[in-house]
Amino acid sequence: MHLKTLLSLPLSLLMLLSSAVATFAQNPVNAQGTVRYSLPNTVVHLKVTAAREDFFAGPYAAYARKYLGTEAVTSDQTRYSIAAVDMVPYIEADRGESFTVKLTAKQAGSTDMLQMCAQGLIALPDAYTGKEEPWRFPTVAGGERFAGKDASGNLTSATTTLYHTVKTGDGFRKVPLQQSEVVEKSLEKKAAEAAQMIFDLRKTRIQILTGDTDATYSGEALGAAVAEIARLEADYLSLFYGVTETSYQQMHFDVLPVKDKPGQIYVAFRISETDGLLPAEEMQGRPVTLEFKTGGKAEPAEEEVPAGKAPVLYYRVPAIATVRLMDAGEALLQTRMPVYQLGEVCSWPLK
Repeated sequence: MHLKTLLSLPLSLLMLLSSAVATFAQNPVNAQGTVRYSLPNTVVHLKVTAAREDFFAGPYAAYARKYLGTEAVTSDQTRYSIAAVDMVPYIEADRGESFTVKLTAKQAGSTDMLQMCAQGLIALPDAYTGKEEPWRFPTVAGGERFAGKDASGNLTSATTTLYHTVKTGDGFRKVPLQQSEVVEKSLEKKAAEAAQMIFDLRKTRIQILTGDTDATYSGEALGAAVAEIARLEADYLSLFYGVTETSYQQMHFDVLPVKDKPGQIYVAFRISETDGLLPAEEMQGRPVTLEFKTGGKAEPAEEEVPAGKAPVLYYRVPAIATVRLMDAGEALLQTRMPVYQLGEVCSWPLK
């Protein structure tokens, strides 16, 4: 079929042809004029980013109520939540819907039809899409986050009273002797010192802001002094109330809708509060589902072609589906997209 013949077709038929997609095999046209192609499938590709929040309890959390008046969390925790989702439809060949059509020598030798078909009716074989590999988090250790934040050193001086027995005229008696030694501070003592430092910093900040101090602060010096006091206060408070660090995990998932599936609801992936993003087949995570809702099906008029009279080319008219990504009843993302396998298969005579 030549380009002039194609251009003479009605505009509605040309638009219908441009909406159908199929895929060639490695050699789309052989010496006998046979074309092998497949109808298209729509695959929904999801790029999901999850935020991981690691909470590290402060070493003095048990003493927060006693010295600061409020409770603090005393155990480390990890929590995942969905931060972002990108949804992109991809087209790939449906190998279960492959067809062979024999063309005449004139049709097989014509490149005009193939050039037009490449715009929508027939595409080249599938190629690697360059999707990124998913990555997981490394092991995180949290003990060093509070290093060097004590209000004073880790050592203190302790006085121990010893008794030495001395012989006198009246007999033996014990004489007290005091001995000083350097020992490690108890955790509670260090917590008390840190709490006192917090109160001292707050008092100093009020004195600077109200001018109740021997030093004079103004302009940038005032702002720098207040900022440094705030930084020190935050460091000491973290010893009681801990710190939270946020990092991100990114994974990719594909969902292939099936025409005859009841309800058209698929588990796209799962998310666990402790393990993060998981594939759909894992059972320990909370399922995140992808729902497809289509309107009325396309019912194009088809002209029957007697067998053996002319070759027939099959194509798909996609259904326009409303796609929703749901997490525990909450809609994370909703959009409209054409889904080929949920539409109708039509035919077009090549005569």
